[in-house]
Amino acid sequence: MSALAAAVERVRSRERARAPRPNLTIKDTWWRHLVGIVAVLVSLFPVWFTVSAAFNRDNSISGTSFWPAHPTTQNFTQILTNTVPDPASTSYVESHFLRWFANTLLIAVITAVLTVLLGALTAYAFSRFRFKGRRIGMTFLLLVQMFPQLLMVVAIYLIVLNVGGIFHFIGLNSYSGLVVVYLGGALGVNAWLLYGFFNTIPTELDESARVDGATPAQIFWGVVLPLALPVLIVVGLISFVSTLNEFVIASAILRTQGHLTLPLGMHQFIDQQYGQRWGPFAAGSLIAAVPAAVLFMSLQKWLVGGLTQGAVKG
Repeated sequence: MSALAAAVERVRSRERARAPRPNLTIKDTWWRHLVGIVAVLVSLFPVWFTVSAAFNRDNSISGTSFWPAHPTTQNFTQILTNTVPDPASTSYVESHFLRWFANTLLIAVITAVLTVLLGALTAYAFSRFRFKGRRIGMTFLLLVQMFPQLLMVVAIYLIVLNVGGIFHFIGLNSYSGLVVVYLGGALGVNAWLLYGFFNTIPTELDESARVDGATPAQIFWGVVLPLALPVLIVVGLISFVSTLNEFVIASAILRTQGHLTLPLGMHQFIDQQYGQRWGPFAAGSLIAAVPAAVLFMSLQKWLVGGLTQGAVKG
C-alpha cells in the first residue's frame, strides 16, 4: 500500500504542477516592474552619457550634459579621418583609429576561431575518452582560472620575450604572440563550458556512427560539432568580445604605433588630454561597440541554449 500511495501522490503533484497559475495584475507585480525599470535606467545611463558626449560639440567632460546642447557629427568625422585638432597647437592629433580598429578585429576573429577549435577538441577528449589523469587534467584547467590576470603579466612578458628570441613570429610586438597568449588564458573556462555541453549529447549517436563505419574524426566533425553549435557560438562570442576589450596583456606585448589594438590606441589618444578629447573618444567608443552589438543581436537565439544546456549534467 505504501508504494501505491506514493504513486498516487506523484500523480497528484504532477496535476498540481499543471494547474494554471492565477492571473496577476499590475497591482500584484508593480514592485517587480519598478525594480526592472530602475535596473534598466542604471544600466543605460553610462551608454546614454557616452552617446550624448559623442554628438556634443564641446569636447570637454564638463561640457557633457544629459542632452547635447549643440548636436553635431564632427566627432565621428574627426576620429575616422584622423583630423582631431590639438588644443595645444594648430596641428592635428594622430589617432590612427581605423588602423587600431582593424588590428583589433583581426586579432579578435582569429582568437575566437582558434578558441572554439581548441576548446572543442579539449572538451571532446575529456567528455568521450577515459584515460589516466583525466580528472586531474580537468581540475588543473579549472584551478588555472583562479589566478587574476594581473598576476601573470610579468611571467607572460618574460616568456614571450625569451621565446621570441628563438621564434620571432611569436615574440614581442607580434599579433601571433598575442593570440597565443589569449588562447592559453581562455582554454580552461571554455573547455569546461564545452565539456558540460558535450556530456548532454548522447553517446549512442557516436556508437551508431561508429557502426556505420565513421572514423573518430568524422564523428567529431560530422556528429558532435553540429549538435554543439549553440555552445560553440557562445564560446566564440565570449572570446571575441573579451578580446575586443582586453588591455593589460596587449599593453605588455604590443609596442609600436602601427601594431596597437583599439584599447591601447585610444588610451594613448586621451593620455593626459582626457578632458579635451572626450568627444572624439566617445565617438570612437560607440563605433567600436558596433561589431559586438551586431553579433549579439544576430546570435541571440543561440545564446540561451548554449549557456544553459551544458548545466543539465556534468
